[in-house]
Amino acid sequence: MSAEYVTEPVAKPKRKISVFDFFYKYGTVLKIFVIMIIFSIATPNFLTGENISDILRSISIVTLIALGVTISLTVNGLDLSVGSTAGLATILSASMLVLHRQEIAVAIIVPIIASLLIGLVNAFLVVKVKIPDILATLSMMFIVQGILLTYTKGSAIYTNMPLLSGDRAPGIFIPSFLALGQGHFLGIPVPVIIMLLTVLLVHIVLSYTKFGRFFYVTGGNIEAARLSGVPVNRYRMYAYMFSGLLAGIGGVVLAARIGVGEVNAGSPFLMDAVAATYIGFSVFGAGKPNVFGTLIGSILIGVLLNGLTMLNVPYYMQDIIKGAVLAGALALTYYRSKQTSTAV
Repeated sequence: MSAEYVTEPVAKPKRKISVFDFFYKYGTVLKIFVIMIIFSIATPNFLTGENISDILRSISIVTLIALGVTISLTVNGLDLSVGSTAGLATILSASMLVLHRQEIAVAIIVPIIASLLIGLVNAFLVVKVKIPDILATLSMMFIVQGILLTYTKGSAIYTNMPLLSGDRAPGIFIPSFLALGQGHFLGIPVPVIIMLLTVLLVHIVLSYTKFGRFFYVTGGNIEAARLSGVPVNRYRMYAYMFSGLLAGIGGVVLAARIGVGEVNAGSPFLMDAVAATYIGFSVFGAGKPNVFGTLIGSILIGVLLNGLTMLNVPYYMQDIIKGAVLAGALALTYYRSKQTSTAV
């Protein structure tokens, strides 16, 4: 009679979560709560419903622009022209309304088409001409900025503005357009609704569709993706076009919020958008550009800047703090990446 040996299944050792891993995954969310507690103690008006609404309204534009940066990063690129593209959309919306007396549809469609064209030119420079993405989009940033200064001659576009002919501008910022940036629906600011719907849509596309996953495949290893049959150049083109599109939407909402076309209105959003995107890499340990992480990064920046403003911290010191937050996010991300590659 042969003996039968029953082997017990060997339990795999559980991987201990280090302190670094914990803070890498949950540190951003914890920072938001800690900062909110500190500011609520420092100023009693911080946690009021009105101020929370202001924070959400302020991050809506940053988030829309940052989503464009996020998509460009999925293909291992980086679009630095998003701030200027948003500024272009702002100027075009104002121009359509104030100088050309157009209705809301034209004031939205024209800027978005122009923003898509900027994305297409970026894609051509990066994919076809093979200029490094940072240099190509940086060049485009200066080109767009120069075009705006030439078109506006450095002045803003606003209701009842004087023209060179001596007359006044014939159009106005119509109420239906202003509602996109200043209105409310069921008590929720319209820009926040636009932001949340866009976040949801982009998240679904990138996370749950074959089309969206191909962006990550392209950015992960472009040669392997090409050998697998993925049309990598086409997806890189899509990434820059979507980046321009989202920056354009952010610019339209910005124009509706401030009710004026400012040449440099979009420029300050570049740093915030890039910071929000890179902060999002670490949220819940994603380790890659992701929509939900970008939203959390925008919230962190929005809460931080709102609290500093309420405490009357000078704007130049706010830039120092934003730069430090971005440097910390980059250090955390690249240190984690180095750890992962070493472990493999």
